[in-house]
Amino acid sequence: QVQVVESGGGLVQAGGSLRLSCAASGSIFSINFMGWYRQAPGKARDLVASIISGGSTNYADFVKGRFTISRDNSKNTVYLQMDSLEPEDTAVYYCKIRWRSRDYWGQGTQVTVSS
Repeated sequence: QVQVVESGGGLVQAGGSLRLSCAASGSIFSINFMGWYRQAPGKARDLVASIISGGSTNYADFVKGRFTISRDNSKNTVYLQMDSLEPEDTAVYYCKIRWRSRDYWGQGTQVTVSS
């Protein structure tokens, strides 16, 4: 059984930084897609950033230059370094992995940015 667990959320002032982590566990290896999404109250869930097994990354325009996604394949873990945070970044952040054509989601971690 595959489990995906996020950590690292919290409350931070505008301009500050947070680092999110997402670890996948179970009988899983060679994960292709790993991504971060976010959902603010009353809004749709949006892709924030993704990284594939070869290391190629993709970012939403609203985080380019501020967020950095990375992964540690030996630990089945993906990270999201978030700098220059803005109140508009406040949301629940979810991790998704794709393995053997199936998507697995974490439970989400709250990020709140105060002005």
